[in-house]
Amino acid sequence: MSVQQVPAGFDAENADNFEEIEKQFAVKAVQQMATYWAILEKVKGSTLRLTKLDDEIYEHLKTDFPEFDPAATIDEDEMKSKSGKERWRNFMMKYEKKVDDYNFGTMLRSNPKWEYGEKETIFVPRMQFYAIEIARNRLGLNDWIYEQAQKEKEAKK
Repeated sequence: MSVQQVPAGFDAENADNFEEIEKQFAVKAVQQMATYWAILEKVKGSTLRLTKLDDEIYEHLKTDFPEFDPAATIDEDEMKSKSGKERWRNFMMKYEKKVDDYNFGTMLRSNPKWEYGEKETIFVPRMQFYAIEIARNRLGLNDWIYEQAQKEKEAKK
């Protein structure tokens, strides 16, 4: 994977928001979301590894966010509050040189019992997605997606 360097003198705070660039980011995020869902339909989440660092990420999540309940609905306001952002930023920065696209925008379901939908989805950095989905998978909270897909597959026979 090639990494493009930010041009010298580039000021992100004052850069124009180009509609085409935003669309490209949105397309990539939706493609990642659809790919992840398709994988969960084919493989039980409890047997899935998302990265080479799943064990480390999971233990780190439990240490830094002991109150986090993977089965609960995520409080987006709390997650994106000033203190929430700081806690997550500190968590994510440990993976800056370890995980590709660690801060790339990604779609996350607010609750593991829900499918992706407009009101059920949060836009988060990839490391938040990995941490939360690894925890959900470890606890078998995404296995229903596989089971549902298998029932639908059997019903079509």
